[in-house]
Amino acid sequence: MKSICNKLRFRIGILVLLSAIFMQGCEETERRSFTEDDLVLIPKPKNLELREGSFSVNSETKLVLAEDSLQIITPIITDLFDQAAGFQLQTVKETPEENFIQLKFNSKLGNEAYNLDVSNDQVILESGSHLGFVYGLETIRQLLPKEIESQSFVDNTNWLIPNVSISDVPQYSWRGNMLDVSRHFFDKEYIKKHLDRMAFLKLNTFHFHLIDDQGWRIEIKKYPKLTEVGAFRVDQEDKHWNARAENDSNAEATFGGFYTQEEIKEIVAYASDLGIRVVPEIEMPAHVMSAIAAYPWLSCTGEAIAVPSGGVWPITSIYCPGKETTFEFLEDVLTEVIPLFPGEYIHVGGDEATKTNWESCPDCQRRIREEGLSGVEELQGYFMQRMENFLAENDRTLIGWDEILEGGLPEEATVMSWRGFEGGWEASKEGHDVVMTPTSHMYFDYYQGNPDNEPIAFNAFTPLSQVYKFRPVLDSMSTAQKEHILGGQANLWAEYIPTEEQSEYMLFPRLTALSEVVWTPEEKLDWNAYARRVQKMMERFDIMGINYAKSAYAITPSSKINLDSKSIEITMEAEFPDQQIRYALNEELNNNSPVYENPISLDTSAILKAAVFKNGQPMGTKLEKEFVFHKGVASEVDYKNEFSDRYKGSGETTLVDVLRGSKNFHDGRWQGWIRRPAVVTLDLEENKSVQDIKVGTIEHQGAGIYFPQNIIVEVSTDNSDFRKVGEMDIDFENNPESLIKDFSVDFEEQEARYIRVSVEPRSFSGRRGSWLFIDEILVN
Repeated sequence: MKSICNKLRFRIGILVLLSAIFMQGCEETERRSFTEDDLVLIPKPKNLELREGSFSVNSETKLVLAEDSLQIITPIITDLFDQAAGFQLQTVKETPEENFIQLKFNSKLGNEAYNLDVSNDQVILESGSHLGFVYGLETIRQLLPKEIESQSFVDNTNWLIPNVSISDVPQYSWRGNMLDVSRHFFDKEYIKKHLDRMAFLKLNTFHFHLIDDQGWRIEIKKYPKLTEVGAFRVDQEDKHWNARAENDSNAEATFGGFYTQEEIKEIVAYASDLGIRVVPEIEMPAHVMSAIAAYPWLSCTGEAIAVPSGGVWPITSIYCPGKETTFEFLEDVLTEVIPLFPGEYIHVGGDEATKTNWESCPDCQRRIREEGLSGVEELQGYFMQRMENFLAENDRTLIGWDEILEGGLPEEATVMSWRGFEGGWEASKEGHDVVMTPTSHMYFDYYQGNPDNEPIAFNAFTPLSQVYKFRPVLDSMSTAQKEHILGGQANLWAEYIPTEEQSEYMLFPRLTALSEVVWTPEEKLDWNAYARRVQKMMERFDIMGINYAKSAYAITPSSKINLDSKSIEITMEAEFPDQQIRYALNEELNNNSPVYENPISLDTSAILKAAVFKNGQPMGTKLEKEFVFHKGVASEVDYKNEFSDRYKGSGETTLVDVLRGSKNFHDGRWQGWIRRPAVVTLDLEENKSVQDIKVGTIEHQGAGIYFPQNIIVEVSTDNSDFRKVGEMDIDFENNPESLIKDFSVDFEEQEARYIRVSVEPRSFSGRRGSWLFIDEILVN
């Protein structure tokens, strides 16, 4: 019996030892260490030290709060664990000995600063403010595995936080993003979702563009027609934004929407919990046709107008500052707006006001005389001064676009500089606070990749790398000027943003670049390091369900032709550095395709396919481009009507150089004619058998560029006697997109040396004329 007991004890001892070894192995696995490459933090913290080990969050982990008021921000992480990990973090007031995350007040830290210290046993987050705790929790969130973003339970995952010591504070106090909900309306749930994502990136200012010509989006109870009439327009979404017809004021208007005051309160409160201030924009004196459609007496003429369905230029239907009733109306509106937005700032627009009606308006002219103003520019200054005085009386600061500099700037006004950096430079010199938001870096309605592969956008280019180059402060500023630069902001105007999915696509990942350049100290900004992190952040975005753009992976080809040898050389690059590009000629592209290392030479027709490959898979949109070496390549070209100096392509060989244009009609590949046909003659140098002529064209109806109306092809052997061999008429169709199309004129095969192609631009009754663009004439 004793022997049996000893054997039993021995076996139990072995089991205990094995169990201890096993548990130690599990502990070591759970407490694994991380490398700097594992850390995917955007924006990059001011100071970070990575140490050995990690903290494991489990169902026993406690969340220790310094006071109950912090309960409101804990869902930033607790909701994630509830969904993805399947357990809830229990909130307690007493600090356990280990396995806890503690939010601890530190009055020595500034308003937005926080310290984060993670060790094997505990996580200590210190801040002196609500904002700092929000940012610290968002940092913890980003340190956790990306799977924490899952909306459903994730099995077999260790929820580890790397052992780090972080002390962090933003570089600038204004880190903003503007959403235009006037051109296209987005409901409150999308706005709240966007606020969550702003907080994720430590952005702190939501600029809410509530009013514009195409829609009034906020309920004003004293003026119910502002939303009954001004919030809706005739649906013309099947046409390009800038090619939509003027609406009749009596036409049925059904397209639009607005926020009730209760919904506004809900949005503002939601933002406040996340540490985000909401700055409403109540436009004046221009961009207010939606208000004038509701109350025509607000304009100089008093004429009935409709809410426009698309672009308006110039903007002449604006508020009348000669009438006292205009200011009564605006003060009434602001009296209802101010209590809804408890923050410091009210944005009043002030941009793009064409003042021709003021010049002929008796009321405006009387106001100019009575106030001793020099003209309509100073009348706008008078307008803004009155609004600034009213806002100041209500403890609010006026902020407006840089046009408010014209005609005299109200003393306490803040300037948002959008027409480059110059307005901000001038305003800061005069002692005004400034938010930099230049079109060159901060307009997210611009294309971020090759327009051929992107959804329609404003015809300009702001790639991710350009956003990352943004710096709010200029070297040429004095020390005093620099102190007036509050920060920066990105704007997403919504003319071309009809859906939430497209809004996300234009915002992300560019918003991550903005967040870093306005948070992180300039000396720590590094494009290559950021590019590595944002590619990994995209994997988290996949789980978060964000419809982000992969445009930075897209291939940008560049080509040049040697007309003597009739060959072209193609180079390719991607925006992200150090990418593997694979390509294929006249075959399918796959992981075994050649890696691009040197320029590609072509002297025969080919279809080039290329893409960035990562882990054996293509990333982003694949490039597919056809190069056609037709019988007219390098021919001498004679122009009867000269092309425009604004759009001259690469010169007289543009139409026969194989190189095709893109949807960006400013790319230097297009020749343009306005109000007259393109009549060109190609000399093939000898008689050749021909039977088909293709004319490469582009249509961008919003820019006044249309497909041709008619094409005639004539041939000759002596450049004197021309015979018409083919003709085609092209019907007009409404087109909301930008399209490239080759129109083919076929005819019986015959010998010819000279080909004359006459391309007639589209004509419209009552319109001065339209643009005709051509990039190539292909002879087959």
